[in-house]
Amino acid sequence: MDMLAAADAAVAPPPSPRVGTRLAALDLGTNNCRLLVAEVRGDGFEVIDSFSRIVRLGEGLARTERLSDPAMARTLTALKVCGRIIARHRVAGARCVATEACRRAANGREFLQRVQRVTGLELEVLRQEDEARLAMLGCLPLLDPDARQLLVIDIGGGSTEILWLDRSRPGEGGEPGTALSLPLGVVTLSETFGHEVGEETFAAMVEHVHERLMALHASRPLPRLADGAALQMLGTSGTVTTLAAVHLGLRRYDRRKVDGLCLSFAAVKETSDHLRMLDHATRAANPCIGAGRADLVVAGCAILEAIHRQWPVDQLCVADRGVREGILATLMGRNLHQLLDGAEDAA
Repeated sequence: MDMLAAADAAVAPPPSPRVGTRLAALDLGTNNCRLLVAEVRGDGFEVIDSFSRIVRLGEGLARTERLSDPAMARTLTALKVCGRIIARHRVAGARCVATEACRRAANGREFLQRVQRVTGLELEVLRQEDEARLAMLGCLPLLDPDARQLLVIDIGGGSTEILWLDRSRPGEGGEPGTALSLPLGVVTLSETFGHEVGEETFAAMVEHVHERLMALHASRPLPRLADGAALQMLGTSGTVTTLAAVHLGLRRYDRRKVDGLCLSFAAVKETSDHLRMLDHATRAANPCIGAGRADLVVAGCAILEAIHRQWPVDQLCVADRGVREGILATLMGRNLHQLLDGAEDAA
C-alpha cells in the first residue's frame, strides 16, 4: 500500500452525506484554535460559520516539554466557544484534531482528557503524516493541472509539515507521495532565537532550519526535482497568508484576495525583508498581522526561506485553506486518490 493509500485508510470515511448536512472540523494547533462549520452542497461544501483564535498552546513548550497552565486556560476558553458553535448548528458529523503541541507535550494526553470533561469535545492527536495528508487534501482545489510535482508546505506553530507528490513518475516504487515533518514551527523557532531578529540572527535561523532539513535527508533522502517536470509549491499557514496580505498592501485581511494568489519568490523575499526590518510594535500595528503574530511571522519567513533553499522554485502559491478543509473532505467520504483522479480527468 503506498503512502497516500495508507494515509487515506487511516481514517475510514463515512458514507457520503446528503445535501444540506452540516459538518464541523476543528484544528487545535500549537498557536491557533480554528473551527469550520460547513453545509454539504452537491460535490462540495459551503462554509456557514467559522472561528479562529490565537491561543499559543505551545508557549514555553520547547523549554519545559509541558503545556503551561496559562496556555491550557486560554485554549480551554477557545474550545468552549467552539463547542457552543458546534452545538448551535446541530452538526451531523464532526472531527476535532490536535497537532504538534499535544503530540509533544508530556501532559498533552492529560490536557485532552480535561478538554473532554470540560467541553465535551473529543480531540484526537493527529500523526504527522496524517496532518500533512489532510493539509494537501484541503489544498487540492488549488492544484495546477499542468504541475507534475506538488510540494505542500504547512508551517505550524510547533512543526512544519511537508508533503511531496510526484505525478511525473506514477507508480515508481509504489509511492507517489512522501510526507516529511520538521519539529520546528514559528513558536518554537521564535522562542529559540528571540523575538527581535536582526540580519545575522535571521540568517542563523534559516541555517538552523536548513540543518534540520539536512538531518532529515541523512536518514531519509529528500524528494528531488525531476528533470523537465513543473513543480508547484503551495504554502498553507499564517506565515504565507500574512506575506501575501502584506505584499498586496491590504488594509484588512481578505481571504478572497489571498487564497489562490501566486507570488514570485522575489516578491516573497522583498516582503520578508520588509517585515524583518520593522520593529515589533510596527508589525503588530499592521491589520493583517496583529499582536498575536507580530513576533512569529519573521520566524515563519526563515522556515520558508530554508525550504526554498532546498527546493528553489520560481513562485509560491498561497492557500488560505488546509487541515480543516481536508477534514471536511474526509467527512464527505473523499480521499486523495479520488480527488487526484478527478484532477487528472479535468486536465
